[in-house]
Amino acid sequence: MEVTKPKEPTQGAKEEQKPELDSAIIDELMKGYQRPEDMTGPGGILEQLTKRVYERILGAEMTHYLGYEKGRAGQREEDKKQKNHRNGTSKKTLLSEDGRLEIEVPRDRAGEFDPQFIRKGQRRFGGFDQKIIAMYAQGMTVREIQRFLEEQYRVEVSADLISTVTDSVLEDVVEWQNRPLESMYPVVFFDALRVKIRDEGTVKNKAVYLALGIQRDGTKDVLGLWIQQTEGAKFWLAVMNELKNRGVQDILIAVIDRLKGFPEAITAVFADTEIQTCIVHLIRNSLSFCNWKQRQPVARELKQIYEAETAELAAKRLEDFAEGPWGKKLPAIVQSWRRVWEQVIPFFAYPREIRKIIYTTNAIESLHMQLRKVLKSRGHFPSDEAATKLIYLALRDITKKWKNPPVTWKLAATQFAIRFGQRFFTAEL
Repeated sequence: MEVTKPKEPTQGAKEEQKPELDSAIIDELMKGYQRPEDMTGPGGILEQLTKRVYERILGAEMTHYLGYEKGRAGQREEDKKQKNHRNGTSKKTLLSEDGRLEIEVPRDRAGEFDPQFIRKGQRRFGGFDQKIIAMYAQGMTVREIQRFLEEQYRVEVSADLISTVTDSVLEDVVEWQNRPLESMYPVVFFDALRVKIRDEGTVKNKAVYLALGIQRDGTKDVLGLWIQQTEGAKFWLAVMNELKNRGVQDILIAVIDRLKGFPEAITAVFADTEIQTCIVHLIRNSLSFCNWKQRQPVARELKQIYEAETAELAAKRLEDFAEGPWGKKLPAIVQSWRRVWEQVIPFFAYPREIRKIIYTTNAIESLHMQLRKVLKSRGHFPSDEAATKLIYLALRDITKKWKNPPVTWKLAATQFAIRFGQRFFTAEL
């Protein structure tokens, strides 16, 4: 097959136009067309055309590899000295978006020919892997993917093949989890998502921890994910050291969900970070001590505390709650607030518009809600790697839609710049 080298674009040319397919070729192809299935069905025109094109490309690669056209072996002196020659073809079945396609792949006697268009051992082509990964990322189970491919593309694939395809993203996960990070994050939310994972022969309810950072320009970025069965200072210290090793030098405010051992771990690595307890989680925990009739009136009383104008007024209202009927009836609520009071009050230093950004983990709660939609069809995962793989793919799809910072971010950035000074602009002291 003779390949014509495209002409170099002339100076000032806008864009090189691709050659158009001759209408006479289309007319010739359409001669046998009578029904739609003649075009797209098994053995149809498109399948035949694809088969011919693939085989022609592979034949051209063999010609380039051997240095002579098919049927011309031995006609030149240099060809006679060459020991390697064509050795017929072998059949290969490809799985593609259009279904199953059987092609003839040229062989050489030495067995050294390695085509680039369709590599040795390659069985899938034309975005087939990407389609499987996309379906997997949307939460489809292996059986659902198998059924979809069989119904839509007349292709039967094994569970092992789907696992192999989706496992190919594990390298991306490692690269993503170890990528360099920004030197400073004004706010980082830490929270856990519970997932059932098989471990040592039993299904355990493990926590998948996510860190969601707000960057200096107000945009969001998931800094990483970690799977751990129990919370503790050692685990969080390892997470903080990992973030530091990846380039984080300073976190202004860390918003947490009563994570055990976290305050001690973060201050051991980022000594100046303000730790803010998530008020939403604190309220949920408080209401867990109430029956259904008690929840609404108790929630109204607690709202008076966290919506106080100042930290001093909030402390007074907490004492009033403790001395009131609800505090005496439900003392565990008062104890839970007093236990973390130093991590409750940092947000009182900001105006109401900014408090909502800081004191609640709504941003990461929204992320968790989208992840649960993907995870809900799974009873449990066979391993930590399987859970990580799906969560990473789901995160990749979710974060593609993140673009603009919240409308209140300019006000928040101004407040942070005044409160934290040079720390807001650079982590280098």
